[in-house]
Amino acid sequence: MGRLAVGVIVSCWVIPISILVNRIVPDPYMDEIFHVPQARHYCKGNFTSWDPMITTPPGLYFLSLAHVASFFPGILCIQAVSSFFDACSTAALRSTNGVLAVICSIVVYEIISQLRPELDKRRATLYTVVLALYPLHWFFTYLYYTDVASLTAVLASYLMCMKKNYPLSAVLGALAVLVRQTNIVWILFVGCSGIINYTIGVQTDKHCEQLDDSSELDQKDGQLSLGKTAATGSNLRRRRLSNFVDTSDHSSPKNFSPSSNSSDLIDDIKEILITSWYIKWRLLLLFSPYAVLLVAFVGFVYWNGSIVLGAKEAHAVSPHFAQLMYFSLISALLMVPVHFTLSQTAVLFQSFCKLRVLGIVLCLTGLTTAFLSVHFFSIAHPYLLADNRHYTFYIWRKIINVHWSTKYLMVPLYVYSWFSILSVLAKFQKKVWVLVYFLACAAVLIPSPLIEFRYYTIPFFFLILHSHVNSDRNWVLMGILYTVINIFTMAMFLFKPFSWHHEAGIQRFIW
Repeated sequence: MGRLAVGVIVSCWVIPISILVNRIVPDPYMDEIFHVPQARHYCKGNFTSWDPMITTPPGLYFLSLAHVASFFPGILCIQAVSSFFDACSTAALRSTNGVLAVICSIVVYEIISQLRPELDKRRATLYTVVLALYPLHWFFTYLYYTDVASLTAVLASYLMCMKKNYPLSAVLGALAVLVRQTNIVWILFVGCSGIINYTIGVQTDKHCEQLDDSSELDQKDGQLSLGKTAATGSNLRRRRLSNFVDTSDHSSPKNFSPSSNSSDLIDDIKEILITSWYIKWRLLLLFSPYAVLLVAFVGFVYWNGSIVLGAKEAHAVSPHFAQLMYFSLISALLMVPVHFTLSQTAVLFQSFCKLRVLGIVLCLTGLTTAFLSVHFFSIAHPYLLADNRHYTFYIWRKIINVHWSTKYLMVPLYVYSWFSILSVLAKFQKKVWVLVYFLACAAVLIPSPLIEFRYYTIPFFFLILHSHVNSDRNWVLMGILYTVINIFTMAMFLFKPFSWHHEAGIQRFIW
């Protein structure tokens, strides 16, 4: 077990399913009709041509060039193709994501090992394989979309930040932004996480030095005093170190209480701001690569006049607050053994009951905010209403908008999902980290007018990686859930094609 096992296991389904998809759907489909021709222009050496319908930067195409170049000499020797351009077939371009999916799984394994060093290799492998089955990530492994490359680059940047290799983290962050420009938010989140963890480490070192100094003073007072102080210092040092990054005591998680969380959050912010001020020049030097990336991105937006490259009218920034509500429910449902259980519901209920009046106020505030978000900031994008190839088309028509009251009846589910998500995160993460995570989710999801579950992939991975789900049973249940969804969606895509009366060609169901 380990990273090698993860790579082999993931490859065991990526390779055969890729062959099956390319055999049944050999031609570009959906967004591939834009991405594949654009990538082939790059394969031809034509870097000045650009399709105005493409909204994302060319990062994926550069990765594909490197990928095709890696096997081109071999296929040229066996005379399978006559030119580099011929090697850039739809299947070859799609295989870029197959390779990236394997790399991504190894990166996820490394992140899990960093976050939870107490896990043995068998359990870390299990958790990684289940995450590799996450439906949105799994499905688009076999098509030429930007999602897999985007997730891989962001997580690789996060891994390097955890290892304190900040320059390489920023370089990988630049690649992530070059694949999908909204990833700038997640790279800033990575940088903020690095600052939080670094300042916590400085605080830990400072307390350890104080304890060592007190131990030296007590040594002069006698051996008994020294032994007592050393034991106390050792225990306190362990407690301090347990709060560093994500190595908290998972066997005994902290109880969730909104009131205590608010006070802890204020304390966390104060400590981090004070420590950051004392080491401001060191932080500026260490994290300057992220600042350079941010400045470059701001310059790009100013030059381009928008965050998107093409089809600007269809992707105009809109206040879509309801998107946050959809994300919370979908994420909670995809972690159903964690969030929708009697024990989790009881924990939330008891925590609010203890607060009495304040608990009622918090619940009413959450319900009111969700209600206003759904009522005033729920957007039905023209793409959502017109394209019956997407599952969101049917979710919108058959569930969310089946009756005028349905979207309001779902408000309690949205609120419960967010409270449950925040409570699980707050058990193991610094409260300021949870706040930064929520703000990053809001910054990415709210401006997007189109309901696209693909946009939930990166925030979901950060969520589940930091939720510290300990039960192997829960992981197995989630793995079964993901597998069932994957079998259904892939079977519908491959074996249930349909036609439109107003347009020639075969249509297929897709996320």
